[in-house]
Amino acid sequence: MLAWGRRAKDERIRERAHPGARLFLLGAGALLWAILILCRLVQLQVVSHKTYKEQADHQQNHILRVDAPRGSVLDREGHVLAMSVPADSVAIDPLLVPDRPLAASILSRALGVDREELLGRMDAAVEEQRSAREQKRKPKGTGFLWVKRKIAPGEAEALRSLKLDWVEFRKEPHRYYPDGQLASHVVGTVDFQERGNLGLEQRMDRDLNGRAGKVSMLTDVTGRPIESTVSAVAEPGQSITLSIDESIQFVAERELKAACELYHASSGSTVVMDPHSGEILAMASYPIFDPNQPPSSDEAPSARFDHPVSVAFEPGSVFKIVTVSAALETTSLRPESLINCGNGTIRLGSRVIHEAHHGYGTLAVADVLAKSSNIGAIQIGLKVGDKNLLDYVHKFGFGRTTGIPLPAESSGMIRDLKHWGKTSIASVAMGHEVSTTALQLAQACSVIANGGVLVKPRLILKRQRPGGKVENEPVSAPERVLKAETAITMRQMMEGVVLRGTGKGARLAGYTSGGKTGSAQIFDLETKHYTHMYNGSFVGFAPVTNPAVVIAVTLNGVHMFGGVVAAPVFKTVATETLRLLAVPKDIPEVEPPPLANPEEANDVAIADMSTPPEDLEQLPAPPTVAPKTASAPAQAASPSTVAVAGASSVAVAGPAAPSFEGKTVRAVIEQSMAMGVQVEVVGSGIARQQAPPPGSPLNPGEKVKVLFR
Repeated sequence: MLAWGRRAKDERIRERAHPGARLFLLGAGALLWAILILCRLVQLQVVSHKTYKEQADHQQNHILRVDAPRGSVLDREGHVLAMSVPADSVAIDPLLVPDRPLAASILSRALGVDREELLGRMDAAVEEQRSAREQKRKPKGTGFLWVKRKIAPGEAEALRSLKLDWVEFRKEPHRYYPDGQLASHVVGTVDFQERGNLGLEQRMDRDLNGRAGKVSMLTDVTGRPIESTVSAVAEPGQSITLSIDESIQFVAERELKAACELYHASSGSTVVMDPHSGEILAMASYPIFDPNQPPSSDEAPSARFDHPVSVAFEPGSVFKIVTVSAALETTSLRPESLINCGNGTIRLGSRVIHEAHHGYGTLAVADVLAKSSNIGAIQIGLKVGDKNLLDYVHKFGFGRTTGIPLPAESSGMIRDLKHWGKTSIASVAMGHEVSTTALQLAQACSVIANGGVLVKPRLILKRQRPGGKVENEPVSAPERVLKAETAITMRQMMEGVVLRGTGKGARLAGYTSGGKTGSAQIFDLETKHYTHMYNGSFVGFAPVTNPAVVIAVTLNGVHMFGGVVAAPVFKTVATETLRLLAVPKDIPEVEPPPLANPEEANDVAIADMSTPPEDLEQLPAPPTVAPKTASAPAQAASPSTVAVAGASSVAVAGPAAPSFEGKTVRAVIEQSMAMGVQVEVVGSGIARQQAPPPGSPLNPGEKVKVLFR
């Protein structure tokens, strides 16, 4: 014990003898620590300065995109067709949700989203955050999760009333179409990013969308903003004013839809155009869709096709206006010139072409157009010649796009002369072996209506940025196609089509009108044969002396002819358009006499015809597109009274055509024999159509042609 105490005392004496050793050790340690700090500072401030500065800037400085307001789309009178409005979008941070299953149930009921799908996304986000923390890595996501974007105002109000502090509302621009389906194919649609994906919204996306701005924002460590600087000002998109008239567009869509549903058409088109300026007053397409709603499974596959612009078809007899116009320009033929129609048959090499209805011996050129004689059109085409005919086809604008600012415009199909067959001139002369769009038909008819010049269709009138200057859309110079006298002559001949030919269903009350019907049989690419379905068309203008409007109507996939299905649409649309444009009437306002019993406009189909696949225009049939109504019983065969425009009712001697609809061949023959009326039977089955229609006065020896299905 004494020895241990002695050693401790000796050690204390030695420590007092060397006090600098401890200080040296402390100093050396401090120096080493300072050197380490200095090296670290050099490494941070010099060696890795750039790297850490970039990381700091990334954490503290943020560049925010400021979307520019998208421009509106207006009709010619300033009515809004498309506009952007703020809409609420709902988001959550799953890490802050106290009870995820309960939250998923609440949100699914309030917003109409799938509960299980939402809960799965929430769980996945939470799991990702936890896994990242355990592995000490940065998570892929930030915990932010969209629940539903651009919700309805009612949904937002209901969800806000719950006062859930873990629900976040964010404002986003939402494209809204106030008139719903109206002009939807023209205006188009946008996606969630407000980018156009259909119609004018797509074609003019850059102009409508404007230029986004940028804001530089400095934030603290928690992400709260400290200061911000605008680095680029957002430039709003242009508002575009269209040539479309909202009222005329409504009438065109209404009548086209009614006709397509009545005659079970697969699709349809209507174009209303000012023949002098080229302005498109209306452009309707069927089937229709609502741009405010996303595509659904029950939507028709072609509902979003812009048929007047994008879908080409064989036009049939409407194309005869090109054939006859070329003849007046390049040959000595005049309206009164006689054409040998071969009693309904013509042979071109090994090909024999028959008239669709009945043969004609000799017809004047004007009557070839009015009666839509195929043989007559072929004879005229042969006189014009291949080269001249093709030249005028191109002059009328066929075979190339019109340049209208809409996506996916079709140029149609016009083959070069070197690809024509030996009988192609016969087919082209009557509207086969070519394809065109309804817009091209309206443009071609405008050549005749405006005095002989080809005008470019106009859809956009002007543009303007908010607070900016109005920019009028430039107008293209017209191209001379026909001499003015030729155009006037064609107008008179096309008026004859309406007065005494296949277009009687296009006669207007108070206005003169002219036009041309077309019924091209549809070619089946699988069977390589023409079917008994038609592209029924009518293209025309009114008034005849100084046309104010041109209208082209086409119904695709119908079982009846253009004079039946398309001419009545022209009649109603033209009447309403002329009224809205305040065009003065040029004839007494007397309603044309009905061509048929309204019952005849029901479900009528033409099939099992004993005619070749040519244009079937000669059979007049009911032009009305009125809803089904009860009609008076068929009149007995007796002298009838008919109203004549501009004159009082006069008695017409001779029996009235009875109604044979819905009867068998035997019943029709028995009834006709009992009444002393001659009939011509076509097909077999049940009577579906007849000409003349029921109640029409019959001339001595005139037959009633009855078509059976």
